[in-house]
Amino acid sequence: MRRREFITVLGGAAATVWPRRLLAQRSTKIPRVGVLLYNTVQGDPNTEPFHQGMRELGYVDGQNVTFEYRFAEGRPERLAGLAMELVRLKPDVIFALGGDVAPHAIKATQIIPIAFAVSTDPVRSGLVASLARPGANATGVTFLQDELAAKRLGLLKEAAPNISRVAFLFNPDHLDNELREAERAAAALGVKLHLSEVRGPNDFDSALDAAARAAVDAVYVVASRQTVTNIARIVDFAAKNRLPLAGGWGTWAQSGGLISYGPNVSEMVRQSAAFVDNILKGAKPAELPVQQPTRFELLINLRTAKALGLAIPESFLLGADKVIE
Repeated sequence: MRRREFITVLGGAAATVWPRRLLAQRSTKIPRVGVLLYNTVQGDPNTEPFHQGMRELGYVDGQNVTFEYRFAEGRPERLAGLAMELVRLKPDVIFALGGDVAPHAIKATQIIPIAFAVSTDPVRSGLVASLARPGANATGVTFLQDELAAKRLGLLKEAAPNISRVAFLFNPDHLDNELREAERAAAALGVKLHLSEVRGPNDFDSALDAAARAAVDAVYVVASRQTVTNIARIVDFAAKNRLPLAGGWGTWAQSGGLISYGPNVSEMVRQSAAFVDNILKGAKPAELPVQQPTRFELLINLRTAKALGLAIPESFLLGADKVIE
């Protein structure tokens, strides 16, 4: 073979080999997932369900995915800066856990895809244009389902038929629709709501004291960062004042409240990993509908019922997903 022909053939072979090598390098690039948390990785009970969901989808940290964490350690004023730090790292997707966390990620970037898990209304909080068509760079799951408020209040009335004045404990800054729906249900049930607002940890003493002075005979708690963080305080108030308490997640009944009715939050967070997976595979958040809960669990604490002197009907117990004895 002539030298010129040999060089031509060798050059052609190199041209064939190098693009393949470059392609192989690109295909083995490990994606990076930014994770924005309110507390710490260990301190947030919903971090593990998210990672469980990722593992079930085949992702192993350090092998085929890398997680970059930024957490506020319970200091909300840090969230905006931490969100910007994540954006500067240019991850392939950001996962934001919490309705008080996700808005900071949205403000930090309109380019990097964002998956979220929130207990707020994603439309009212400006995360998406609509549940069916998010329209921008964010999508995910919400634990919110409007009709749950009416159902939950009805269950409380069924478990404790004599109640007539219910302390409605909520954070007005938590963008949900529970108050509106609960007020409609209360009118139909012949129940009056006493509104107890708690925007921060310093509001609980005054809100609970006011509820006691108003002679409420039950407590309805809207789950939010503030109320869940102070769950022991709220349940203790209900127990000392012999008040049946209804909450939105299983934790409320497990912690000593009378009943809880709502989605399995850990399961919902686990499912949010599918949004991260789809985005890493090329899906556009704007075209991925926000997922709402479709399965709800009723828990009743029979120990609490006995302490309150309530005779829970057998039919009610049979309808429960879990009875705590």
